[in-house]
Amino acid sequence: GPRDLPRFIRLAQEEGLDVVVRPGPYICAEWDNGGLPAWLTGTPGMRLRTSHGPYLEAVDRWFDALVPRVAELQAGRGGPVVAVQIENEYGSYGDDRAYVRHIRDALVARGITELLYTADGPTPLMQDGGALSGELAAATFGSRPDRAAALLRSRRPGEPFFCAEFWNGWFDHWGDKHHVRPAPSAAEDLGGILDEGGSVSLYMAHGGTNFGLWAGANHEGGTIRPTVTSYDSDAPIAENGALTPKFFALRDRLTALDPAAARRPLPADPPLLAPRDLPVVGQAALLDALRATAEPVTAPLPLSFEELSLASGLVLYEAEPLLPPGEHEVTVTGLHDRAQVFVDDTPVAVLDRESASFTVTGTGTRVRLALLVENQGRINYGPLLGQGKGILGGVRVERRLVHGWTMRPLPLDAWTGRDTARAVAAAPSDGRAGFATAVLPVAEPADAFVALPGFGKGFLWVNDTLLGRYWEIGPQSTLYLPGPLLRRGDNTLTVLELERLGDRVTLREGPDLGPSEEYVETFD
Repeated sequence: GPRDLPRFIRLAQEEGLDVVVRPGPYICAEWDNGGLPAWLTGTPGMRLRTSHGPYLEAVDRWFDALVPRVAELQAGRGGPVVAVQIENEYGSYGDDRAYVRHIRDALVARGITELLYTADGPTPLMQDGGALSGELAAATFGSRPDRAAALLRSRRPGEPFFCAEFWNGWFDHWGDKHHVRPAPSAAEDLGGILDEGGSVSLYMAHGGTNFGLWAGANHEGGTIRPTVTSYDSDAPIAENGALTPKFFALRDRLTALDPAAARRPLPADPPLLAPRDLPVVGQAALLDALRATAEPVTAPLPLSFEELSLASGLVLYEAEPLLPPGEHEVTVTGLHDRAQVFVDDTPVAVLDRESASFTVTGTGTRVRLALLVENQGRINYGPLLGQGKGILGGVRVERRLVHGWTMRPLPLDAWTGRDTARAVAAAPSDGRAGFATAVLPVAEPADAFVALPGFGKGFLWVNDTLLGRYWEIGPQSTLYLPGPLLRRGDNTLTVLELERLGDRVTLREGPDLGPSEEYVETFD
């Protein structure tokens, strides 16, 4: 399947590639939680990325399962793995030397004999935190290669200069513009690395897609910044494998060192399905569908996603507070990340971390208060790594806490057509938010780029595979649909729309990642 790491490494070998493996356990990569599982980060008292005993025990169990599979594919055993990274940019996080040494020793103890190295930003502070004596110290950066080379040589005379991540592009957050880096700029700094005698790994050469709910998030200035579904990253090879102008610019710079490589044939761009509109049919109303398909859990106070054993997706929180006549302010404490609020099934507000209160009118009777809370992606970088999701505090009407909650967790990555059928049977569509479907007839499977004009925010499945999140605020307007997910004949596209349904799903001629702005990451 898609998580078969040894098979993936062997495929790379069949294509003539060497492989550098970065087994973490923390990987960043704009991946949900930086690659750490939610059950681990949600364990009370867990001290992440430190020499804390319970954390190291979890790391060792993971390495017991993972590292031997990598070790047997090392170059010394006839495989393609030529190097293994120790942790990831640890110097941007901490300086627990015992922890970094433990990761190194754990890799060696499980059979790693190829080159080991650390990778950190090109500043003294970052290198001090992450580099290990006796192991190659690499740098990660997107510009000023001469400065990075000078820093490493001053600290590690005689060591090779290795840029473990050359940021020739950048990722995007929802609500921002699509970040692009001009091809000449990327080629110039790539050339600078080569001129310094350096080795380099392009980040990203092929960005790909954060399928499902695997996109992470950053936290800047008190605001969570969820990463979009696409991880195109303005890479030289596009999401669908097409070659971009940046590919040819970087190729020209690299083949200047090996002119014979310039004569190697290049593949044609992958075919795409023809553009078309697919009518959408509403299937199930939002709240009633969720009530019918998710198992309820009750508690006096709201439970977090972690307490509900839910890594990602949605939780529907419901209570029935008695409200005296008049206007009342309702405040949600510790909301992570976004909540749609309904009073007696009528939408009244959308809340987030920075704006988590609303006003409701009481009549002296009980009201049905529902909050549909979305985990928009777990933070993957920085000191807030491992932060919980859901309602982490409580809900207050004025000063009074609301008690008596029913919660319905929805692990959307496990949703299938059977779940949709259950929802339809229990909650016919009201034409607004909820589940809807479209049919895509296919004669011969090929890639596609799917847009949802007129929709607000939600999730898209193809057959039973969750492609990812969409959101009208952009920048991303299309979701990449790989051809292997399709079959000959009719294919079902299922939408869970949280705000308002559109009337069609559209196949586009190519990707639309939104209005762009130039961005080059620098270290001052």
